[in-house]
Amino acid sequence: MSSININGRMVGDGHPAYIIAEMSANHAGSMERALELIHVAKESGADCVKIQTYTPDTMTIDCGNEYFHIGKGTWEGENLYSLYRKAYTPWEWQAQLRDEAARVGIDFLSTAFDRTSVDFLEELGVRFYKIASFELVDIPLLEYIASKNKPVILSTGMGTIEEITEAVNAIYSTGNRQLALMKCSSAYPAKSEEMNLATIRDLRARFDIPVGLSDHSMGAFSAATAVAMGACIVEKHFCVSRAIENPDSAFSMEPDEFADMVRQVREVEKAMGTVSYGVTAQEESNSCFRRSLFVVQDIAAGEKLTPDNIRSIRPAYGLKPKYYRDVLGRTAKCDLRRGTPLTPEVIDGFGESGS
Repeated sequence: MSSININGRMVGDGHPAYIIAEMSANHAGSMERALELIHVAKESGADCVKIQTYTPDTMTIDCGNEYFHIGKGTWEGENLYSLYRKAYTPWEWQAQLRDEAARVGIDFLSTAFDRTSVDFLEELGVRFYKIASFELVDIPLLEYIASKNKPVILSTGMGTIEEITEAVNAIYSTGNRQLALMKCSSAYPAKSEEMNLATIRDLRARFDIPVGLSDHSMGAFSAATAVAMGACIVEKHFCVSRAIENPDSAFSMEPDEFADMVRQVREVEKAMGTVSYGVTAQEESNSCFRRSLFVVQDIAAGEKLTPDNIRSIRPAYGLKPKYYRDVLGRTAKCDLRRGTPLTPEVIDGFGESGS
């Protein structure tokens, strides 16, 4: 599987999962809180802090008819324009947020939602782009973002395989092959039974590119499981406190929860390791507890070895049990006491080759 280079960091098989802390609306309208969240992300172990670049007018129009009314879900009863007005990150903040991220040593990323936001982020000097699931079908936008020839992380929530393939091909048509896909359930919060994490393996097999998880579920379980299934990127909403109400707070992680998720992901990576057979360094001291052939009744010199006087038992200081049938019927070269390991030199006419 190919890898991509995100701001000097390789992302793909054989590399630690790239963990994105999604600020989204959790600044709750406060620049000071947005700056605090950058520090929280760094302290919690994230590799990257992400914002979103849009305004209510770049997302939709100010219209109150039924088409722009949210009927159910987390934002039930909201009007789209008023929701985005509550949630957006002012563009005049974003240069300072970028600079603060650089100062504390964490990557800075934003989701672009239209051409004007792409142009703004280009002026801001972003190194890579995120595209949200809802924009998966906006092929002209995908082509415009890809034309900047920077790495692209594309969420695939709600996407059919045909839509995802069309989106991938649109990005590739620009000559940009720096692409990662994100499995995503576009529900807020997402239910475990609707996460369908097995899709991660299928996306990897189909497209042979890095695949991650944009996780809107509660807790760390899905993220850690996704990494075990091959996810190379994890994106999770985070906040200072869910008590600070905003459009995203209900499904965001608090700092200690986010830090625990990072620890779980890193432990999963350690446990996955590499393909390995045989005795590990830690197992070495226990290898003696395997079975081997032992004398279980006293045997006189010249006496035959029989099922009554030799057995395969623990520990492993005698011949391997695979030689059991080869030694039966042979004679002992010397007296053997009960509890003696059966070794080639005490058996008449026998070597490790079995002859």
